[in-house]
Amino acid sequence: MSTTDILVARGRQLAAGTGALATAVALGATLFAAPAQATPGPPKPFGVVTAKAGLSERQYPSTDSSVRGYLRHRAHVGLVCKVRTQSVGGNSVWYLTREERATWVSAKYVTNSGRVKYCKDVHRTRVQPKHTAKHLVG
Repeated sequence: MSTTDILVARGRQLAAGTGALATAVALGATLFAAPAQATPGPPKPFGVVTAKAGLSERQYPSTDSSVRGYLRHRAHVGLVCKVRTQSVGGNSVWYLTREERATWVSAKYVTNSGRVKYCKDVHRTRVQPKHTAKHLVG
């Protein structure tokens, strides 16, 4: 076998190897590029706190009500329903949160995602604690 024949045979082997390598790389890239399972976000509807200083959670939908907690800027909070009561900065909507204890936050400082029903349209058993439901029915 001449040197030329050896080089031609070696070139074919390299070309075949390169093709296999390219196929493997393409297949690997396809496998890695496949979309991963999305991590579930908070259940809708939910809100994101927009107030730079954060937002107080209230016992009732009023600034006169006692503060029961605090949400930081950009915090995600589940929303059960909304009511129209005391206006805060021209916005009279307040959201009942879906946290361990039901609290109220002013919609002025919350951007909601998903449709938030009015509390009168939400089944009474979904509105937590009893004093909050009693306050709503008024």
